[in-house]
Amino acid sequence: MSDLSFSPAADRNKQPILERLRDLLGDEGAALEIASGTGQHAEWFATALPGWTWQTSDADARALPALARRVEQAGLPGLKPPVLLDVLDAPWPSQSTAFAQDFDAIYCANMLHISPWATCAALMQGAARHLRPEGVLVTYGPYFEEGTVPAPSNLAFDRSLRERDPAWGIRPLKDVEAQARDAGLRLHVRHEMPANNLLLVFAR
Repeated sequence: MSDLSFSPAADRNKQPILERLRDLLGDEGAALEIASGTGQHAEWFATALPGWTWQTSDADARALPALARRVEQAGLPGLKPPVLLDVLDAPWPSQSTAFAQDFDAIYCANMLHISPWATCAALMQGAARHLRPEGVLVTYGPYFEEGTVPAPSNLAFDRSLRERDPAWGIRPLKDVEAQARDAGLRLHVRHEMPANNLLLVFAR
């Protein structure tokens, strides 16, 4: 039996997300994943997109050993060992070693609703610092949109998040867009995804 951490949700959504990334990303490039968690997304994407390198990261130092094991066991040349990275820290990453490069893509799934609101501005500002001129920030997760009736499942999920931590919760998309604009980014693409999630693409 594998000793790797496993997320059923990440296993379900990795292929729908990959299909969007195939349309969005070129044949090769360098990507930074924020909040890699179990590393299932990074491994899946690095396998399917061999021309890309994927730098994994997480803000929780306790998650790094299992994430590093997944990277090592995958044995993919484009899948990089994790670095400690809390978006609230500046500069990135949250350790003495600096990134060797800027990135063509920064990818962040299911972080904004399970972290304090301040992480949204920090994500946008950090992406603006570390994206190459034509680079993109891709976020995935649930959002509340003006003029759209929220799905009952998202309302229930939002309540459960706020019960766990009052600083958590599904974010209004208009507020996320405002933080992006303050960092010099704009929402360029919005994709509806399974289970009432959105994949959003921000760029300069």
